[in-house]
Amino acid sequence: MARKIASVADLNALKAKAQGEVELRSGAKEIEATVHMGTCGIAAGARDVLAEFLASPDVAGRVTLRQTGCLGLCDQEPMMTLLDKSGKKFVYGKLDKHRTREIIREHIVGGRPVARYLIQS
Repeated sequence: MARKIASVADLNALKAKAQGEVELRSGAKEIEATVHMGTCGIAAGARDVLAEFLASPDVAGRVTLRQTGCLGLCDQEPMMTLLDKSGKKFVYGKLDKHRTREIIREHIVGGRPVARYLIQS
């Protein structure tokens, strides 16, 4: 069933949400975050990881969000890779929404990688 728009304010809120999601997926930022969304990642919960990024106000303006397939480490899914401006890569594994929130807070905002979830750095 289609959602009814009750007012101009509803339209503006919908527009702002869509613009925020487009902004998150484009342009050069401090960090490029890639959520691995292969079949194994999705089955393991990668949609929750992606949703946590989309819901977090802390990543706006800091992160370009991307999606990709499997890295071949299916036993480590759900996974994400962070690439900073200097080219340093951090691969995180066995994520869930709580761990993702912690990585956003500690690594992306605080600049401190979360070693206990790192697969590779």
